[in-house]
Amino acid sequence: MENYRARATFAIIGLLLAVIWILPNVINTSGKSWLPSKKLNYGLDIQGGLHLVMGVDIAGVVNESANRLANDLKSELTKEGVTVTNIKVINPEAGEIEIGFEGAGAKEKVSKLLESNQYGTVFQKMNESDTSVSARYYENYMLDYKNKVIQQSIETIRNRIDEFGVAEPSISQQGSDRILVQLPGMADAERAKALISTAAKLDFMIVSDDKNPQELQTLITDAEKAGNYSLQTLKYSEYVKKLNEDIKAKLPEKTMILFEKGNNATTMEAGRTPLLVHTDTNLDGGALDEANVTLDNQYGNPQVSLKFNSFGANRFKDVTGNNIGKRMAIVLDKIVKSAPNIQTQIGDGNAVITLGSGRDRNASMDEAKMISTALRAGALPATLEQLEERRVGPTLGSDSIAKARHASLIGALLIVIFMFARYKASGAIANLALAINIFCVFALLTSLGATLTLPGIAGIALTVGFAVDANVLIFERMREELQKGNSYVSALKEGYHRALSAILDANITTASTAVVLLYFGTGPIKGFAVTLLIGIVTTMFANVFVSKFMMDTIVHKFGVKKMSI
Repeated sequence: MENYRARATFAIIGLLLAVIWILPNVINTSGKSWLPSKKLNYGLDIQGGLHLVMGVDIAGVVNESANRLANDLKSELTKEGVTVTNIKVINPEAGEIEIGFEGAGAKEKVSKLLESNQYGTVFQKMNESDTSVSARYYENYMLDYKNKVIQQSIETIRNRIDEFGVAEPSISQQGSDRILVQLPGMADAERAKALISTAAKLDFMIVSDDKNPQELQTLITDAEKAGNYSLQTLKYSEYVKKLNEDIKAKLPEKTMILFEKGNNATTMEAGRTPLLVHTDTNLDGGALDEANVTLDNQYGNPQVSLKFNSFGANRFKDVTGNNIGKRMAIVLDKIVKSAPNIQTQIGDGNAVITLGSGRDRNASMDEAKMISTALRAGALPATLEQLEERRVGPTLGSDSIAKARHASLIGALLIVIFMFARYKASGAIANLALAINIFCVFALLTSLGATLTLPGIAGIALTVGFAVDANVLIFERMREELQKGNSYVSALKEGYHRALSAILDANITTASTAVVLLYFGTGPIKGFAVTLLIGIVTTMFANVFVSKFMMDTIVHKFGVKKMSI
């Protein structure tokens, strides 16, 4: 009786937990802290949505990082009294830099700095001479850095999607430089794509007066003719990159050409103004605290108001203080959004991105919201390129789940009929335990906040199969005991006891396979494996505890001497 009480207690507690976990799918539990709030979500293949594969520009990030560290090295060496004649990135993909210097003792000071705690774990010296030293990233540092870029990109995309309001997005790494984004139930696909793809790389750059607009336009026209390209043939980011590479020798050091779209222009091709900007301002969106949509005081046009953190505010104060009378370009994704004159030092850490006047107000408001959301959620560390897109309509998802539901119901009905026909009253107990089993599967999936997909439904169907297999083993063992002439009570006890080892063996081997699928699989395969593992747990609970509890109750509590089997 002690075993009966323990089994009864465990079974009742388990069933109560299952009921509590399943409640959010039936009633609204929000605002009730004592009840769970997680619901069972449906995957992309069931309710439709958006499937994207994005490529991550790892090489561009490594190149930018190497250039930034090269500037830091130059500053450190200058403080040490080293005359740096040249410092440049000679192999962007490997993060390899070359430092040129002159003067007595300069080589020793450069080597000492590269071997210091600050740079010793980052750079590995490659070649050296009396006037130069080259170093590149350690391989382990490079691998770790690339992985951080991917993970940061995933986290940034997740933050943006969370602000967009998509329930349970699936965002995961694919290979070494790809990110898979699945947005179940996503209705506004174009807006979601724009929000995900926007790099939101914000920079503040001082506009150079070394060349006037006419000189810049001449350089641009000559480069386009020589290279046979234009904005009509290349994407804007590719165009800017190629243009600056072609005219780099004709521009002052540490400057580049960017473009500002005209106030009344709908596209960059329709109207643009070239600006020569300095690239060493070292003030970007990473210094931001807030980014919100506001309206200007003069005309009520939408704009994006920015507030810097303490570091950014101090840097912004220095930059504006040192460049009074010059223009500061506010650059988002290499597009100059505005370039106001710096009339005085700005020490409060506030700035504004104006979107121009004379445009459609709704379009300006949408752009301001997109910019503020992207900046608030965080700037992507790398540019993303869309490699694949699939849209699953809700009709297809409804058809899929309807067919899966029908198949599952038909299969379950056939099993119920078979069990009742084969084992009579005992089969009815097995069918009730099977229903409890599936109920517990959905309860556990809900408690984990899992997303149900078609492979997950397949896992549930397989759960029904091996759950019935466990009942068959138990009942056949009971039949053997009855054929030996043992009493029904003894057959009941021995049937469950002797079948337990076979049930455990079968479930352990199935669980081992599911664990392998979970570890090595991706996407749908993992969904199938998770459902399968949960099904194994619920099968053991329903058959070993609940069904035994029901049989013992009927026999011992209600005094039934024998049940048909």
